[in-house]
Amino acid sequence: MKFDILVAEIGSTTTVVNAFRNLSSAPEFVGQGQAPTTVLEGDVNIGLQNAVDSLKESLGADEVVYDLMLATSSAAGGLKMTVHGLVYDMTAKAAKEAALGAGANIHMITAGKLRRTDMKKIESINPNIILLAGGVDYGERDTALDNAEKIAAMDIRVPVIYAGNIENHDEIKLIFEENDKLDLLYIVDNVYPKIDMLNVEPARKVIQDVFEEHIVHAPGMSRVREMVTGPIIPTPGAVMEASKLLKDHIGDLMTLDVGGATTDIHSVTEGNEEISNHLLAPEPVAKRTVEGDLGVYVNMKNIVEMITLENLAKDLSKTEVQLNELIDGHLPIPKSECQFKFVERLTKEAVEVSSKRHAGGYRDLFAGGGKKTYAEGKDLTDVKYIIGTGGALTRLPNRMELLKRVALCNNGTKLLPTPEAEILIDNDYIMASLGVLSKENDEAALYLLKKSLEILED
Repeated sequence: MKFDILVAEIGSTTTVVNAFRNLSSAPEFVGQGQAPTTVLEGDVNIGLQNAVDSLKESLGADEVVYDLMLATSSAAGGLKMTVHGLVYDMTAKAAKEAALGAGANIHMITAGKLRRTDMKKIESINPNIILLAGGVDYGERDTALDNAEKIAAMDIRVPVIYAGNIENHDEIKLIFEENDKLDLLYIVDNVYPKIDMLNVEPARKVIQDVFEEHIVHAPGMSRVREMVTGPIIPTPGAVMEASKLLKDHIGDLMTLDVGGATTDIHSVTEGNEEISNHLLAPEPVAKRTVEGDLGVYVNMKNIVEMITLENLAKDLSKTEVQLNELIDGHLPIPKSECQFKFVERLTKEAVEVSSKRHAGGYRDLFAGGGKKTYAEGKDLTDVKYIIGTGGALTRLPNRMELLKRVALCNNGTKLLPTPEAEILIDNDYIMASLGVLSKENDEAALYLLKKSLEILED
C-alpha cells in the first residue's frame, strides 16, 4: 500500500506511526500502527519499523511504501533545556515562554549572573539546548556577556541560543569563537526587545531547528535519519504548531492534553482588549504550560492526594478498602467501567487544576490613590474553542463533559474561557502528527485537523 507521508510519534514508551495519502487532492488519514519505543535498546529504528509493521497488519496490506517520513519525539528525555536571563519577570520569563512554546522540558531557570553552583547544576542536567537572554535592546549588556563567558568555557558541547540584547551579538560571537564553540552558537532576535514587549516566535523556530539538527546525537537516536527523512520536532511543539495553524482559521482556542505523566495546555489568543489594557506584564499570543505533577497514570497519586481519599471514595461511591484496591490495580489504559470512572475523576481534577494554573487572574494593588484591580497572566476570556487531544481527552466516554469543566470551574477570579466556548475533540488523535505535517503541507494538515475535530464545512 502506497502513502504520501508517514508521521512517527516517538514517545518515551510507545512509538506510533500515522499514515496519510492524497495530500495534494483529497487528504486522507488512513490508519495507525504502534509498537514499544526502542531508544533504550540503542536504536529507535527497531521500534519505528515495528510500528510500520503494525500499521501494515492493521490495514491488511502486503507492504507499506511511502514517499516521506516525518516525526515528533519526546523520547530520550524529550527536549531538555536550561534558560538564563537578566530579570526573572522580564527576560528570563520571555526566554522560558519561547522554550515552552517550542516543546521543551525546562530543567532550570536562572536570573542574573550565573554562580558556581548554577554551573554545576547545568553540567549535571546536560541539556540538549541552553537558551541565553538578558537585557532589552541597547540596555544592560554585562550580565548576558558574563553568563556567555561561563557557558562557553564549560567542558560540555551543547548548542547555545542567544536571544538577548542586540548590542551583544559581536561580543557573543567572539566569546564562543575563542572557546572553539562558534559552531554551537545560534543568535536570534531578542525575546524581550523593549520593556513590556515579548518577541518569542523567532527563538521558538530556532529552538525547533536546533532540536532537529542535534536530536540525532541522542542515545538510541543516531540512526533515526535512516528512516525519518523529513522534519523532527518535539511532540509538545508539534501540538502547538497545530494549535497555531487552527487559530488562524477558526479563531482563539486552547488545547488540553491530559497524559499519564503530565498535563499540557496550549492557548493561542490575543485576549480581550479591555483586559489587555490592565495587564501588569505582557503574555505571548501562543502560550504553553506543562504540569509535571498532573498525570493520570505515572503521577496518579499526586492527583489522588489533591482530591483526598475521603472525597474520592465519596465521588466514586466506594469504601476505603475498595478505593485502595482500585488505586493499587491502576492500569495505563482502563478496561472496566469502574476503572473508567476512576480515570475520569482524575482527569476532571487535572483539567480543572491545570486550567487554573494556565490562566491569569485579577489582582488588587494598593497605591497612593487607593486600591486598584489589575489583570495578571494569560487572558483566556476570548477563547472560542476548547480542544481535547491525547489519550484521556479523546478516548474517555465523558470527554466532552470533562472539557466543559475548564469554564465551569471558574470562581470569578480567573481569566478562563466562558461557558459559551465550543468543545472540540481530536477524534483521530493525530493533532501532534498534523503539527509536523504542517511543515510540509499546511493546507492538508488544516483539512485533516478540521476533519478530526468534525468542523469541516459542507
